[in-house]
Amino acid sequence: MEYARLGNTGLKVSRLCLGCMGFGDAERWIHKWVLNEDASRPIIQKALEMGVNFFDTANVYSLGASEEILGRALKDFAKRDEVVIATKVHGKMFEGPNGSGLSRKAILSEIDKSLKRLETDYVDLYIIHRWDYETPIEETMEALNDVVRAGKARYIGASAMWAWQFQKAQRIAEKNGWTRFVSMQDHLNLIYREEEREMLPFCRDEKIGVTPYSPLASGRLTRDWSVQDTLRAETDQIQKMKYDAATESDRPVVERVAELAKKYGASRAHIALAWLLHKEAVTAPIIGATKISHLEEAIGAFAVKLTPEDVTYLEEPYQPHRIVGHQ
Repeated sequence: MEYARLGNTGLKVSRLCLGCMGFGDAERWIHKWVLNEDASRPIIQKALEMGVNFFDTANVYSLGASEEILGRALKDFAKRDEVVIATKVHGKMFEGPNGSGLSRKAILSEIDKSLKRLETDYVDLYIIHRWDYETPIEETMEALNDVVRAGKARYIGASAMWAWQFQKAQRIAEKNGWTRFVSMQDHLNLIYREEEREMLPFCRDEKIGVTPYSPLASGRLTRDWSVQDTLRAETDQIQKMKYDAATESDRPVVERVAELAKKYGASRAHIALAWLLHKEAVTAPIIGATKISHLEEAIGAFAVKLTPEDVTYLEEPYQPHRIVGHQ
């Protein structure tokens, strides 16, 4: 395993982060493909054995069940000081006018609930899951600063928003002497590269760590263009929204991934991840492993060293896409 500092901090994280959206309770959430606790624990344990120290979850994943599973597993398999736990806030946790969002009330309530589910006194990284258009960003940033000052989070991060919004939040925090974001969790892979226009250059300039989600495009980059034979592909409506509208222009990108995989005697996942790890701003792609084999395959990406010509060849066919992942 390789390690890197998260943005402009002293925090070292594994260059692969285990995403925990796939661990939870299918009865408590919209995704019916998630693994229950018994099936999730061996994957978390294997990740630790492989050197992964970075784990990402959210309060909304299976309405808290993901945090509960991760918290119990890390308590059993790891020492708290040796792991980096990230969780997120914004999603709808209960019915009613204050059941979601980034108000002071929501943030200060949800951090305590997340800590209880994770069975820890603090999280290393507390992330706003989306932009809240109904709450002044000043209120959100001050509440996040108070969470850090209270010792309930070591750092704060953001996810899936416009670059101007991210910049605005950073400048407001800077102006008031509040804690600033150290990371951006955005949607980035070989068939969705819209973040390269403004967000990645901003993060490079500000020395903000980038932890892309959906690095394999929900598996689209790991199989032939026409293959749709997984439970997730059949039932995950969010995945369908992100990728079913993909045009034929994505096909040559997927085919070139396959060509380079053959050239290097590697898997397609290796090529897609190696491309991401090559990006200057990227600290750690978030791997949504639901099988131990997914972890074992992902770590092989470190052995693939793409040349500048390889990178150009992979990127050349890309066509602009509509924005998906945020509004």
